[in-house]
Amino acid sequence: MSARSASERSPTMKLLLPSLIGALLAIPLFAIYLLVYDRQAQSETAQTSIAQGSGGPQVIAGPVLVIPWSKQVSETITGEDGKRTTKVSTEWHDMMLSPDMADLKTDLTPSVRHRSIYDVVVYEAHNRGSVRFMLPPDLDRSGITPDTLAFDRAQLRFGISDAHGLFGPPPAVVADGKRLALQPGNGVHETGGSGFSAFVDASQLKARSISVTFEYGVRGTGSLSFVPNAGDTSWKMASSWKSPSFQGSFLPSSPPAINDTGFSATWRGGNLALGKALVAVDVPQTDPARADAVEEGTRVGPVASPNGALVARVDLVTPVDIYSQVNRSVKYGFLFIGFTFLAFLMFDVIGGVRVSAIEYALVGSGLVLFFVMLLAFAEVVGFTLAYLIAGGAIISLLTFYSAAVLASRKRGMFIAALLSALYGILYLLLSLEDLSLLAGSVLLFLALAAVMYLTRGIDWGGAAPDGEVVTAE
Repeated sequence: MSARSASERSPTMKLLLPSLIGALLAIPLFAIYLLVYDRQAQSETAQTSIAQGSGGPQVIAGPVLVIPWSKQVSETITGEDGKRTTKVSTEWHDMMLSPDMADLKTDLTPSVRHRSIYDVVVYEAHNRGSVRFMLPPDLDRSGITPDTLAFDRAQLRFGISDAHGLFGPPPAVVADGKRLALQPGNGVHETGGSGFSAFVDASQLKARSISVTFEYGVRGTGSLSFVPNAGDTSWKMASSWKSPSFQGSFLPSSPPAINDTGFSATWRGGNLALGKALVAVDVPQTDPARADAVEEGTRVGPVASPNGALVARVDLVTPVDIYSQVNRSVKYGFLFIGFTFLAFLMFDVIGGVRVSAIEYALVGSGLVLFFVMLLAFAEVVGFTLAYLIAGGAIISLLTFYSAAVLASRKRGMFIAALLSALYGILYLLLSLEDLSLLAGSVLLFLALAAVMYLTRGIDWGGAAPDGEVVTAE
């Protein structure tokens, strides 16, 4: 084997060389960081394409009972002759009545659709439930009396954020034993007005409550949200999906059951938690161009309730998000480069083996290439297997190269052990998530302590001894 003469540069100059190359490697690392986002954007675009016709993330709400009510409005008009006349007109508004009790059950059937290397989770949600409507005893506090309500013009409204997701048999809505004819649109404001509705004669509310049962199916993608609005709401969901994530303003009222066959969960809450009264009165629209049209019998359109949409939500998440995992691993790229360059530097400063700028650059390029391989393979075979493939390939490549550069098989094996430890620690950091900062800081502390110990006797301002020769082992 050929011999290598020791560098005549000072230890400080030897330190500056890998530091400069390491800083330059920030450019390809940042490019990989952007590549991950680009591939993630392509994945989301592909998922959107796959999910077309499935409705997207769905939000369901209702039903609510909307009853028109009339209000007499008097207006004093002063004529040109100074005479005052009083004009009485009728304005029509909407009273939105939420049920005092609501019980909803959802059977969620998920499936995974594939296109090329991309997957998306879609589902079919079969919803069935019952609600009960009754006039509150303190209705007059809302400024409404029963005799001003047009019960025969009432309307039941169901909200679905994307009504194109409705599938299967037409929705069935039954009020007091009578099946209602349904109309498209006129949903509730929490879902953007999308959904379906039905006219109903609510005259029975004068004397008693009205019971409504309903059943419909809706397709969606990724997540399903429910907007509770009743005095007492119960939402039960069962699904075969094994990795749900419970989000939104309300979590299940008891710990959900999650096992190998799927999950089941129950939400329970009331309007007091929502901060919302069961009766909501809209504000009439005022259009100056139609001021002269506010005559008796003229309907003024409703304005959305100011109440925000507080939801209970279930996300059907995949167990591993490869892009977030790769993205996090790229952030540790400097850790890989720093530790590997540090090992080469110690061989250079202490062992007398000269390492050139080109050799530092080639080793750094191999370390950067790991993240590109990790991303490419993860999209095909999953993150864990991709990590093993990319890590094994880079460790093998750099081990053989290091043995030649450092003129020693033992030093090459040291580099192999170092890289294996680094890749193992990185995988541990990615798995820990919440404790990754703590583990990483401890690792850096130990590395700094080791470097300080090994270099405690080095004269960083002096030149290396001349004529030292390192032979291959």
